[in-house]
Amino acid sequence: MTTVVNRFAVFLGVVVLTVATLVCLMHGALAGDPPVATDGRVVGDESRTRFVLDLSGEIDLSAFTLADPYRVVIDLPEVDFRLPPGTGSAGRGLVSDWRYGQFAAGRSRIVLDVTGPVKIDKAFLLPAVEDQPARMVLDLLKTTAAAFDEDLRKSQLARDSANQPVQKADQLPPPDRSKREKPLVVIDAGHGGVDAGTVSASGVLEKDIVLAFAKKLQENLERTGKVAVLLTRTDDTFLPLAARVQFGRDHAADLFLSIHADSEHEGSVRGATVYTLSDRASDREAAALAAKENASDLIAGLDLQQEADEVTDILVDLTRRETRNFSAAFANGLVSDLATATRMIKNPHRSAGFQVLRAHDVPSVLVEIGYLSNDQDEKLLTSDEWRSRVAEAVTQAVLRFFGQKYAYLGK
Repeated sequence: MTTVVNRFAVFLGVVVLTVATLVCLMHGALAGDPPVATDGRVVGDESRTRFVLDLSGEIDLSAFTLADPYRVVIDLPEVDFRLPPGTGSAGRGLVSDWRYGQFAAGRSRIVLDVTGPVKIDKAFLLPAVEDQPARMVLDLLKTTAAAFDEDLRKSQLARDSANQPVQKADQLPPPDRSKREKPLVVIDAGHGGVDAGTVSASGVLEKDIVLAFAKKLQENLERTGKVAVLLTRTDDTFLPLAARVQFGRDHAADLFLSIHADSEHEGSVRGATVYTLSDRASDREAAALAAKENASDLIAGLDLQQEADEVTDILVDLTRRETRNFSAAFANGLVSDLATATRMIKNPHRSAGFQVLRAHDVPSVLVEIGYLSNDQDEKLLTSDEWRSRVAEAVTQAVLRFFGQKYAYLGK
């Protein structure tokens, strides 16, 4: 009798465990967890190349091409990319390299850099079979520049739906700051999602470093109780440059800080730098960095030809001049405070034509907190203690700036 009871108890336990497992699986499905990408690869040659992505489930996809430079963009619903480190850094055949990541809320994107004009022959999904996962497949064929341009013209509607143009900051209505009790600081963590930014030799991603610093800086600033703070992004999502500018203007920011951690060909270059906007770069290095940062939208597979021209207006121009003066004043103070907390580059206040700093009525600076191409800087950038120290230095610069600005404005 005891044996029968024990066997029944074991059987009941198995049933309960099985039901619990099914419930967990159903809960995961109901929760809408995104499919997981576990591997990606490129096969083929210079005439025909196939891109394959292994997935835990089936998804919808759309693909289109872009020129200047030649790229292939694959738009997907949200995907959890769990690919091996270094995936995409090298290609094969018609694909030189590729990158991936979040493109917007609920959307992911893969961008293939291609060696020349290509034609999308097929784009489809293979369902899972036995021990093989579901696979997304994209076939590319080599084509001529003329044929590529014709295909591009025919797919204009698809490109427009995939790349909604972002309104220029100077075309937006003027912000209203009159009803706010505290000045607002907008912190912009550079890059994100499909745009990883600089990748260190050990695999540290700029987009992760700057987001961690932005959150620490937000914490420090809010602790003072003297300013309000918003982040342009709070997770690993891509934002176009114009959308970052628009975010600051939509919220009537009193100060805009864009945070970066770049790289230099010379690994010996290290330290922090503060940049302001200018039509003419202060030096060759600043010009090169601005060009690199301004290419962020290209990296993410945006068609920059859809951008509208800036509005030319006397009032806008006058406001822009005053804004640049405030930006320069803050930058000078920030350099002094940063120098007490971390190493600075030679001539630490520089200027160039950074797109992300172009809000004509929001004082804006771009801060390179260090160089991921330098081993010593990388150790600092990944240090909680260093991050706290530098964030506190920036906090002091922000508080002093508002004190001086409001005194100047008679507030």
